[in-house]
Amino acid sequence: MAGQMHSGEVLRDVHGELRELLAQVSALRDDLARESAALVEEWGGVGALGDFAHEARNLGDYLALRRRDLSPLQRRLATFGLSSLGRSEAKVGAALEALLGTLRRLNGESDAPYPAPQAMRAGEDALVAASERIFGSKSGDPHTHIMATLPSEAAGDPALAKRLIEAGMDCARINCAHDGADAWARMIANVKLAANEAGRACPVLMDVAGPKCRIEKLRAAPKYRAHVGDRLLLVVDLDAPRRGAVAIQPSFPELVDTLEIGAPLWINDGKIGAQVVAKAPGETEIEITCARSKGHRLKPEKGLNFPSTDLKISPLTAKDLADLDFVAAQADLVGYSFVQTPQDVERLQDELAKRRRGRAPQPLVLKIETPLAVHNLPRLIVASARRHPTAVMIARGDLAVELGFARLSEIQEEMLWLCEAAHVPVIWATQVLDQFVHEGVLNRAETTDAAMAQRAECVMLNKGPYLAEGVAFLRDILLRMDRHYAKKFARFTQLKSWG
Repeated sequence: MAGQMHSGEVLRDVHGELRELLAQVSALRDDLARESAALVEEWGGVGALGDFAHEARNLGDYLALRRRDLSPLQRRLATFGLSSLGRSEAKVGAALEALLGTLRRLNGESDAPYPAPQAMRAGEDALVAASERIFGSKSGDPHTHIMATLPSEAAGDPALAKRLIEAGMDCARINCAHDGADAWARMIANVKLAANEAGRACPVLMDVAGPKCRIEKLRAAPKYRAHVGDRLLLVVDLDAPRRGAVAIQPSFPELVDTLEIGAPLWINDGKIGAQVVAKAPGETEIEITCARSKGHRLKPEKGLNFPSTDLKISPLTAKDLADLDFVAAQADLVGYSFVQTPQDVERLQDELAKRRRGRAPQPLVLKIETPLAVHNLPRLIVASARRHPTAVMIARGDLAVELGFARLSEIQEEMLWLCEAAHVPVIWATQVLDQFVHEGVLNRAETTDAAMAQRAECVMLNKGPYLAEGVAFLRDILLRMDRHYAKKFARFTQLKSWG
């Protein structure tokens, strides 16, 4: 009798828990609908979003969902073997309706409806379609596209393009920071010829250089290496008489007088850390705070990063505007460096429209490289996708410098999820198989990183002597990982990156 009473109490507890779960998920669904609708209105309303309206609604649902810490609810749902919503990015509304249908039936509503199977697949199908529209159709495995950055030699060596295509390159990238229109035209012609001979397409991304701050001029003793504790000068004009043995003139010298005492900066593309320690008109003194024990060589053209300083520089330079004449006519995709605000997006769109003269808009690739771009990512996507097919590049090199490696480890995951919710393809970029591409030598860390990239729609390799070998090896890794993973399953703790 005691055992029967105990079983009855357990049954009542189960029924009570299921009723509470139904009420909680129903309230969650209703709250999300209101919050998502408000976000869509903030973005201009359905009428202003054009073909992106459906994606914007799902993006709004996802942002509203991730304002909450849902991990306690997930654990309770998992107790009953129910969906924890951990794979709902591409179909938030349909996933919630499916969960509610099951909860209603468990609570006695035997005819509670479920979403149609097509609705449950629609988000994933939309993302695949967007990926193929931007990067080209995938006739076989792997599902992730491979993008390769063309070196200058690709202009004069048609065989290089052929080797890259045969190795598995799906998309070629031209960095407009290097070479010029004549070389770019030859690169494109070589790629298109090799792709045609192979019987497939290979679109070309042209990456507008943007205002990358670099070491423009350097004054230092021969073989000088920067060590922790060294003091250097940043100067507006290196040709003017200055004190100190080591001085750097940045490519944007007007930045020198905007830096504040204590502001951090990184030199040589993030290899050397420093801090502003003193200022005078036309110069700023910095102290090296982070460098390897044997020091680092300083080199012209290497990047400078200012993580805590608002540089107030337009993302389109005079050079970029001149390059756009060629890019608007010849590129299949346009990469946008250092984009940070919706106004930045709209300016590039207007510049391209003037040059396209009625032709269809080119797909845009938004390169996310700064904390402000991360914060604004939902608005950047909406601003771009309402007028252009859109992809997002996770530019992990600059992001690591700007955000720190610890923060990068989670933000690259969050960006994958957010873009899936918007049905926007992602390019996993910067230093993928970097040692192999440059030296022909593999290591375990790079192999693991390349395997993680399988969750993106495209992976980018930078140029190097072993680029074709890198493409072939990456293709092998992606094929292997396709057998095991499709995107991810995640716990939904609260995200704070997007407010």
